Amino acid sequence: MSINDGLSEFSADVSDGLPSSWDWQQPVIIGVSGGADSMALLCSLAELSRREESPSVAVAHVEYDLRPEASRDREFVVQHAEQLGFPCYWEKVCIQEASKVQQGGGTEAVARQLRYDFFSRLAFEIGARHVAVGHTRDDQAETILHRLLRGTGLGGVAGMAGSRELCKGVSLVRPLLKIRRQKPREFLKSIGQEWREDKSNNQMCFARNFLRHHVLAEAEAGPYPAAIESLVRFGEQASVEMSSRLKTIDVMIEKSIEQKPDGEILIHQKRVGDDLHIMPEALIEIWKRKGWPRQELSSKHLKQLTEMIFCGSLERSTVPNAVDLPGGIHARLTSKGLSLQVK
Repeated sequence: MSINDGLSEFSADVSDGLPSSWDWQQPVIIGVSGGADSMALLCSLAELSRREESPSVAVAHVEYDLRPEASRDREFVVQHAEQLGFPCYWEKVCIQEASKVQQGGGTEAVARQLRYDFFSRLAFEIGARHVAVGHTRDDQAETILHRLLRGTGLGGVAGMAGSRELCKGVSLVRPLLKIRRQKPREFLKSIGQEWREDKSNNQMCFARNFLRHHVLAEAEAGPYPAAIESLVRFGEQASVEMSSRLKTIDVMIEKSIEQKPDGEILIHQKRVGDDLHIMPEALIEIWKRKGWPRQELSSKHLKQLTEMIFCGSLERSTVPNAVDLPGGIHARLTSKGLSLQVK
C-alpha cells in the first residue's frame, strides 16, 4: 500500500516540497495572506498534519494598511485557521510610514521585510523552526526575469531557494516552488474552498504584476509556451554554478574583509585579488551577511562599487570617491580600500 493512499495529489506534491528537517512535533508556522496560493498551502498542510501524531501548527497573517479590504482578508484567514484547529497570529503594519523610514525600498520590498520580521519574531516566541510560504513555480520565473531585467549577478538569477535561513535557527521553506500557479486554484476548487483576491495584484504600477500579466502571460500564450519552465531551468543551472562560485567568494571575503566595531565594513584593495568578474557576487554576499536591503541594489551599483575597489587598475578619473546606495548604505574610498557603512 502506498504511503500516499487517501492523500490528495496536490498535498502529496506539497509533502515532496518539505525539507527533510521538517518536524510536525516542533511548532511550524504557515504564512497565509488569504490568496489562493497560501490558502492551498494551508489546506494541504492541514491535510498532511492529520496524518501525524500531535502536530504543532500555527498560522501567521500580516494586515497591511494599503487596502480598505485588508481587515476582511485578516478575518477570513483567522476564521479558516480556527476551523482547522490552528491558532492564528496576526499583526497590522503601516507600510506607508515604514516606507518613509526605510530608504531605497519600494512598497513591495518594505512589505516583504515587515512580513518576514513578524514571522521571525513569532517563530522565536512560539519556538518554531520552520515557516512555510506559498511561492509557486510561476513566482520563481517572475523573480528570475525581474532580477534579470533590473540587473543582477549570477546569484540573483538563481532565484528563490526552496529553503533558506529566515533568522537564526529558523528556516523559511517554499513547498509549492515546483508547482505551477494553476494547481493551487484547481485544488481549492476541488475541495470547495474559497480564497481572497487581492485587487492590487492586477495593478500594472507594480513591476511583478506587469511581468506576470503582460510579459510572461503573452509569451506563454504566443511564441514562447515554455517561457516559465525555461526561466526556472535557467535559474536552476545558475544555482549550481553559484554554489561553486560561493566557495571562491567565501575565501575572498575571509581574506579581504575587515569588520569594524562600529559596523563599518572595509574591503582591503590589496587582498581581494584580481578577479573583477566575481566581485559583484562577493558584494551581494556581503549585503546578505549584513542583512542590508538588496532589492534596489542594481547591476549599476555593483559595477560602480567594483570599479571603486579596483580603482588602482582603472582610470582613476572615472571612479568616484564616494557614493550613496539604496538602503542608506554609504560607500567611500579610503587609503586601504572601500568602506561600507550604514549612514
